[in-house]
Amino acid sequence: MSALDECQAARGEAARTCLMPALYLLPSTMADGKVTDVLPARAIEVARTVRHFVVENIRTARRFLKRLDPSIDISALSFTVLDEHTAPDDIPPMLAPLAGGEAVAVVSEAGCPAIADPGADLVAAAQRRGYKVVPLVGPSSIILSLMASGFNGQSFAFSGYLPVEPAARSARLKEMTRRIRHERQTQIFIETPYRNRRLVEELVAALPPEMLLCVAVDITGPSESIITMPLSGWKRALADGSAPLGKIPAIFLLFS
Repeated sequence: MSALDECQAARGEAARTCLMPALYLLPSTMADGKVTDVLPARAIEVARTVRHFVVENIRTARRFLKRLDPSIDISALSFTVLDEHTAPDDIPPMLAPLAGGEAVAVVSEAGCPAIADPGADLVAAAQRRGYKVVPLVGPSSIILSLMASGFNGQSFAFSGYLPVEPAARSARLKEMTRRIRHERQTQIFIETPYRNRRLVEELVAALPPEMLLCVAVDITGPSESIITMPLSGWKRALADGSAPLGKIPAIFLLFS
């Protein structure tokens, strides 16, 4: 009898939720706001039920599950790390519980798994092996910031981190400017939180003052701030100290 059959047979007694053997892409909260304000009931139900988790960071994954439901028995769960250092050959074995009829959930540090996230490699392995993949609704900083920016949502590109090397960084900004002007494509990128202010200073110095910059800070969190204005306005905000550029996660969008 499979794990799903056993769960369904016992459901009347234990009132357990029974999950099909699938790879569930479980969104996490991106900030310290109320969990139920960010995640829908279905995602919370899956998180309470799954016993096998693939995560970027075990400590933060455990903390997320405890915030979600303090009654979850963390010691009864299995956690496997999948991050940028994971060897490709180590990824397929993470799907082993599926062969036994059990569900596996991927939890990302970035909100939605497999979007700018190493979980995409596990999803690819599941697809190659014919396993069912179930994406669950949850917060994506990329989508939420784009929604609130007022920029083009028909054509956009997420570039992750800009190059560190000055010449490559300058070339990337020039290419972004070209795409904005000629393709009307919104450009989205991120930076290490402690460099937020430095990045905006660079953008102000390198790009036309009329270009629009949206800075989305602490999305879904208690100090959420999503502001769009020309780079000339950001220059003034930097000078008078009103720019909301603390050392917390932010996402940046350019358009004109």
